[in-house]
Amino acid sequence: MTALEVADWRRRVFAMYERVRESSDLVAAHDLWRRERDRLFAEHPSTPLLAEDRATFTGLPVEPYDPAWRFEVGLTPTAERRMEVETGTDGVVPFDLIGVADVPGVGSLDVWRLASYAGGIFVPVKDGLAGKHGGTYGGGRYLLDTVKGADLGPGAAPESLVLDFNFAYNPSCAYDPMWACPLAQPGNSVAVEIPVGERYSGSH
Repeated sequence: MTALEVADWRRRVFAMYERVRESSDLVAAHDLWRRERDRLFAEHPSTPLLAEDRATFTGLPVEPYDPAWRFEVGLTPTAERRMEVETGTDGVVPFDLIGVADVPGVGSLDVWRLASYAGGIFVPVKDGLAGKHGGTYGGGRYLLDTVKGADLGPGAAPESLVLDFNFAYNPSCAYDPMWACPLAQPGNSVAVEIPVGERYSGSH
């Protein structure tokens, strides 16, 4: 893939999430997100699918929308902490902990800021289905990665975030082992099973 192809992928992802944020119909917004991601994975030169998987691809395994898994949460301040992720291609990528989000019925999730060029909010999650057959990706999924466009916007209250687990998606390394992705750490792992969002049926 070329730099321009990657830029086009990012452009399309930003536009997709903008449409999601603008929609007042959450079910329709989720269906748009699912369909557009299927299109990107199937057709775009920057798809994370391996060639052999792309040949048989029929769509990502995404569960139907359930509004019970959408939350607007504030952040509780916490002690400063840095997470440094070795990605290989991009070197060491630093993240700074900016707070903790307490999600009712789920648990607490660390909320990170990308501590390098462009910034961005990053929230991964690893749930009780991670690594189980027919469950979710063993390394966890992403809820927010705003520097790459995955941004559900603020909640109605000041200094709050929308965390909608229906939009949880697998990182690129779930499909292509060439990628080295930041994965969910202990502060982003919860015991509860989260049955919505993108599931995982791959072998990587």
